[in-house]
Amino acid sequence: MGKFALTKRANGEFQFNLKAGNGQTILSSEGYTTKAACINGIESVKINSQDDNKFDKKESSNGKPYFTLKASNGQIIGSSEMYESTSARDNGIESVKTNAPEATIDDQTV
Repeated sequence: MGKFALTKRANGEFQFNLKAGNGQTILSSEGYTTKAACINGIESVKINSQDDNKFDKKESSNGKPYFTLKASNGQIIGSSEMYESTSARDNGIESVKTNAPEATIDDQTV
C-alpha cells in the first residue's frame, strides 16, 4: 500500500511525496507554507487522482515524458518524475490512481 511522506524543506516549507508500496516516489508536491495546507493537498490528491481528466501527460524540454495532477480549480497539486517512455509514464499514472486513495500519511516533521 502507498503512503504520503510529509516532510519539511530546508526553507521551512512543507511538501509531500506519494510513494508506491515498493517505496518509489510516484508524485511530488509543491512547497506549502503550512502543514495544514500540505495535508489539504494530500486530501486533494486522494480525490482528484480518481479522475482521468485531472492528469496532464506532458513532455519535458529534453523529451522525457512526465505527468502532473490538477485539482478541480486547475492548480497543479503534484508532478511525477521524468520517465524513459510514455508507457512508463502511463504506468506511473495508474500507480497514483491505485495508491493515492488509501495511502496513509507518514508525518516525518514530528
